[in-house]
Amino acid sequence: MTDLAAIPVSQRKPDLSEAQLRRRYRAEARFRLYGVAAILFAVGILALLLGSIVSTGFSAFTQTEIALDIELDPATIDPAGARDPDVLASANYRKIVRAGLTELFPDVSGRRTKRDLNRLISSGADLTLRDRVLANPSIIGTTLRIWVKSSADIDSFNKGQIPRDVVEADRRVKDNQITWFDALAADDRVRRSFNTTLFTAGDSREPEQAGIWGAAVGSFLTLIVTLALSFPVGVMAAVYLEAFAPKNRWTDLIEVNINNLAAVPSIVFGLLGLAVFLNFFGLPRSAPVVGGTVLALMTLPTIIIAGRAALNAVPPSIREAALAMGASPLQAITHHVLPLAMPGILTGTIIGMARALGETAPLLMIGMVAFIVDIPRTFTDPATVLPVQVFLWADAPERAFVEKTSAAILVLLAFLIAMNLAAVILRKKFERRW
Repeated sequence: MTDLAAIPVSQRKPDLSEAQLRRRYRAEARFRLYGVAAILFAVGILALLLGSIVSTGFSAFTQTEIALDIELDPATIDPAGARDPDVLASANYRKIVRAGLTELFPDVSGRRTKRDLNRLISSGADLTLRDRVLANPSIIGTTLRIWVKSSADIDSFNKGQIPRDVVEADRRVKDNQITWFDALAADDRVRRSFNTTLFTAGDSREPEQAGIWGAAVGSFLTLIVTLALSFPVGVMAAVYLEAFAPKNRWTDLIEVNINNLAAVPSIVFGLLGLAVFLNFFGLPRSAPVVGGTVLALMTLPTIIIAGRAALNAVPPSIREAALAMGASPLQAITHHVLPLAMPGILTGTIIGMARALGETAPLLMIGMVAFIVDIPRTFTDPATVLPVQVFLWADAPERAFVEKTSAAILVLLAFLIAMNLAAVILRKKFERRW
């Protein structure tokens, strides 16, 4: 019998098992390589998407302002000198602001040329002056330097989004406006400051006056309604199905339908809200109470599924020990099993709420796409939400709304990341391993 150890390695015949093992290792190496390539590709696409959004929307957080020397003539603002707030609020501040701008360029004449000059500043500049006077009426009769917002076109020009090296017919800023703006900049009357209006104002037809605060409040009110309806109903449904429901064909049918509802397109829930809540019950259109109810129906399957999984993860010995100590089945669930499963339930709830925060289609169907200027104060006031606000601005023809659309997306992504981070923190902090 031949001794294998006596045969030189170079003369040995390759063993079949060794060849298979080498092929297996090569296959595993290729699989790891494919996995790393897929991850790098996904990260690259995500970085490209976020980079595009950030590069476009970052400039929206700043706003170009122009300094004007405003003479607050008492005869125009408060002829009677009574300092009545109603009289002060109704004064012709637009005339005062335009007079301050005209004084900087006394050579400008002609109606069309003056119109071009007035387009350097925002149409809401008079509101800035009015708020300043109402906050401090003692400034009436003085001359103050006040910084007012520039128009959206001048703001885009100052940010380099409208090039000056193209012919006048191909850009929204005219040559004479560029000359006036350069003169203002040379006189140190132009600056870029943080755009607080973006976070304090509602929607507007003028890009420089538009903000996301109205949509943010609408999203907050809508999510409150969603949470108030979906969380208790979802938790009770999960507890019943997991701990008390009999195992028969009806409960099996309910479980299948719940799983199917989690995959139903969101616009179907919008059609349901339009047909039932608006047309049948007559609830107010474009109100957070309706939007929250529709989103609650959409979020409910996610909370039920997550709740059942969390309840099922609790060891049966917890419930059995409670029953052995004389607790009723309801007491065993509510006092022992449910508190231990609550971290998982809260995680599923936050994820479901994050999905509801980013939904647009169901809210479009119930009229939350309306143009809303005022900030909603109650659950029945007309309102919109952040995703719908992004949709509206993305469809606007003005160039300045492009950067505001990206800025609103960044704010929405920040909220979504915060909610998902909260879900991860809750799971890590309260999760128990059995």
